Amino acid sequence: MESLFRAWKTSRTAYLKFFENYSLEQLNCIPDGFSNNLIWNIGHIIATQHKLIYIGSEVEGHIPEEVYLNYQSGTKPSAPVTQQEADLLKRLLLEQIEPTISDFNNKKFVTYHERTTGTGFHLTSIYDAFEWNNFHEGLHLGYMMSIRKFIV
Repeated sequence: MESLFRAWKTSRTAYLKFFENYSLEQLNCIPDGFSNNLIWNIGHIIATQHKLIYIGSEVEGHIPEEVYLNYQSGTKPSAPVTQQEADLLKRLLLEQIEPTISDFNNKKFVTYHERTTGTGFHLTSIYDAFEWNNFHEGLHLGYMMSIRKFIV
């Protein structure tokens, strides 16, 4: 699990760099041909981690409910993200990590509800959920690398 957690931390650090390299206006920009933007992808990986790990295990998570509702699968940007919301997402990128690892180490994830993701990956355990989460975050990092090419 340590290597999964290290990969997750590395992924989240890569996401943080978008806050350093792009303005709020750029983070909110939806380029032609895309259905979302940089900031939505950041919110989405936060919401998805919550769903995969916490909701899948019926354990209370560490993000505000509105973040989950606004960025879960099937959503898209409906209005520009404010600086306050961007600051929250930036903070959550790293703040989710240690409590989640602690919850895992303290064996809070006792049960897991099997399910198949929208892309066909069947999750049977909390271990599958952590692995899929890292893969999912890699996918969205790739989407963001494509989006950034069209940001002025």
